[in-house]
Amino acid sequence: MASGAFYRIGGALMATLILFLSMGVFQSCSTGNSKENQKISLINIPILELKPKSIDVPKTYVCDLQAVQFVEVLAKVEGYVEQIYVDEGQPVKKGDVLFQLTSAEFNELVNSANAKYMQAKAESKAAQLEVERLQILVDKNIITASELDLAKSKKAVAESTIAEAEAMLKNARTGLSYTSIKAPFDGIVDRIPYKKGSLVTAGDLLTNITDISEIFAYYKVTENEYLQYMRAKLEGEADGMSEELSLILADGEQYPFKGKLETMDADFEKGTGSLAFRVRFPNPDQLIKHGATGKILMTSEMENVFLIPQKSTFEIQDYTYVYLLDENNKVRVRSFRPIQRFGVYYVSDDFEEGDRILYEGIQQAKDGMEIAPVAVSESEAYDSLEVLN
Repeated sequence: MASGAFYRIGGALMATLILFLSMGVFQSCSTGNSKENQKISLINIPILELKPKSIDVPKTYVCDLQAVQFVEVLAKVEGYVEQIYVDEGQPVKKGDVLFQLTSAEFNELVNSANAKYMQAKAESKAAQLEVERLQILVDKNIITASELDLAKSKKAVAESTIAEAEAMLKNARTGLSYTSIKAPFDGIVDRIPYKKGSLVTAGDLLTNITDISEIFAYYKVTENEYLQYMRAKLEGEADGMSEELSLILADGEQYPFKGKLETMDADFEKGTGSLAFRVRFPNPDQLIKHGATGKILMTSEMENVFLIPQKSTFEIQDYTYVYLLDENNKVRVRSFRPIQRFGVYYVSDDFEEGDRILYEGIQQAKDGMEIAPVAVSESEAYDSLEVLN
C-alpha cells in the first residue's frame, strides 16, 4: 500500500515537472516570437544620405522696361492742326513731318520781318554812299570833317538796324518752322490725342516718339547685394555676370537675347535703401514695348551646400525641421536654417556629409522610434534638377 502511494506521488511530481517544463518552453518560444515580431514590425521609410553640392542658384528681380529713347512731341506754338501725316504705331525716320499747324500768321510775320530787313539793308547802303561822297568833299577841303563824322554815325546806326532786322527775321522763320513738327529720331509714333482741326497751344502733347531698337531694364538691389557685386567686380569675377543677364517677360517666357549691365544710380533710394541698376537688351524684333514689365534673371554659384527636399521637412512656428537617422536607425528631430529655396528644395549649410534624413513618410515617424531604412538614390532624389555638380 505504501508502495502504491509512492508511485502515485511520483507520478504526480512527474506530471508537475512535465507541465513546468512545457510552460518554460512555451514562454521561451513566446519570447522569441515577440522579438521576431518586433523586428518584422519596423516601418520601412525611404532615407536620403546627404552629400555637399555646388549649384547655380537663380535669382529674379522685378524690372521696368523702357525704350532707349522716349521723347514727348510738344506743340511749340499755338495753331490749328492742319494736317496729320502719320498714324499711331507707325514707324518714322528722323526728319519726317508728323504734323502741320496753320501757318498763315507766321508767314505774315516772316514777310514783315523780311521787309524790314530789306529796308535796313537799303538804308545802310544809302548811308555808305553818303559817307563815300562826303569823304571826297573832305579830301578836297570843300566841307569840314565834322559832316563826315555825322554821316559815319548814321551809317553805324543803319548797320545796327540791319542786325536787328535780321534777328527778327530769324525769329519769324523759327516760329514758322514750329508749325511743321518733325520726328527727332527714328522711332515709333505713339497715341495722337489731337485730331485734324483741333486747336493746340504751346506745350500741348501731340504724341510720343519711342526708339525701341534697344531696351533699358531697370531693377533694384539691396545694399548688401550691391556690395557683393562691387567686391566681385574689383576681384575681376563680375564680368561674366554682367554679360549674361537674362530677362523673363510678363508671360513667363525667357527673352532670347542676353543683356549687359551698363551702369547704376549714384545714390541709394531714401526709404527703401535700394539702388537701381540698368541693363541694356537688344530688341531687333521690337517685341518689347516701352513701359513693359519683366524680371531680371541672374545666377550665383553656391559651393558645399546641401539640398534638402521640401517634402522631407516640416515647420513649427518659424523653424524648419527634418528627421535625422542615427547609427542605430533611430529617428531624431533636427532643426536647420534654410539659406533660400531652390525649386522644390531648401539650400542649407547646416549639415555634414553622410547625414541621413527621412526622405518620405515623415508623417509616420516619431522622435526616438526605430525604423527600417530604405536607401533612396541621388538621381531619384534630385530628378527635377537638370544640372547638378
